[in-house]
Amino acid sequence: MKGLLVKEPWIDLILSGEKTWEIRGTNTKHRGTTGLIKSGTGHVFGTVEIVDSQPLTKAEYERSTSLHGIPEENCQQLPYKRTYAWVLRNPFFYEEPIPYTHPLGAVIWVDLDKAMKAEV
Repeated sequence: MKGLLVKEPWIDLILSGEKTWEIRGTNTKHRGTTGLIKSGTGHVFGTVEIVDSQPLTKAEYERSTSLHGIPEENCQQLPYKRTYAWVLRNPFFYEEPIPYTHPLGAVIWVDLDKAMKAEV
């Protein structure tokens, strides 16, 4: 399984189901169940399904604050030259976070199958 690194408070909003779009500066072709890693912790806190990735216009970004959680006053411009909404469904929060070994250089994705074997 792939793991996605997400900072606070966004990971908490995703796992609670309040945030259904993750805003990124790149497209993703990855679909399916994905581990959610809280940046800087070395732990997987749950999973979510990535079901789509779509480019956003400034107007779409501004009127979709309920989906991505960024306050309206901070949506006056797109955060990236090319901005994408990664569409998320079915968040699942682990009662106990699962440790993994963070590979050097990983900033977006982690191969959790390898990273968790290294932990054992």
